[in-house]
Amino acid sequence: MAAKSPIDPDLVRDLALLINETDLTEIEVQKGDLRVRVARNLTASYQVPMQASPMMQAPAAPVAAAAAPVAPSPLSNSAAAAQHPGVVKSPMVGTAYRRPSPDAKAFVEIGSIVREGEKIILVEAMKTFNEIVAPRSGTITAILVEDGQPVEYGEPLVVIE
Repeated sequence: MAAKSPIDPDLVRDLALLINETDLTEIEVQKGDLRVRVARNLTASYQVPMQASPMMQAPAAPVAAAAAPVAPSPLSNSAAAAQHPGVVKSPMVGTAYRRPSPDAKAFVEIGSIVREGEKIILVEAMKTFNEIVAPRSGTITAILVEDGQPVEYGEPLVVIE
């Protein structure tokens, strides 16, 4: 008669579902001598700049200069944005990157139309780049982080309306 495995497959399945629902990269539970760790490996190609040079910052686009003056948005304040129903918050502590590499264009800009599941930001934590995707379709109305900015868990990143 075969011995029953001490690992509950339903527990592993529930942990895997929890990871997918919360955008976590790993979770570990322990009960007595039994310890179960479920992790997913996310990979992204990104070279972290060691020092930002003036050449890396793009000048203001001429189209933006021709546009009507923009009044300060009430969403430019993180406290106000955190209460907005369309806010996308950081699921972890790390460094936010708005572009896949220093010489590439940003994933999104203010006014960009995004679809649910579309990549909008990367958050690097412990040398792992985690894709932050749009939880719903809409228009980006505020971007609350700069490229390379440290972020905290739950910090507002963008607003999608």
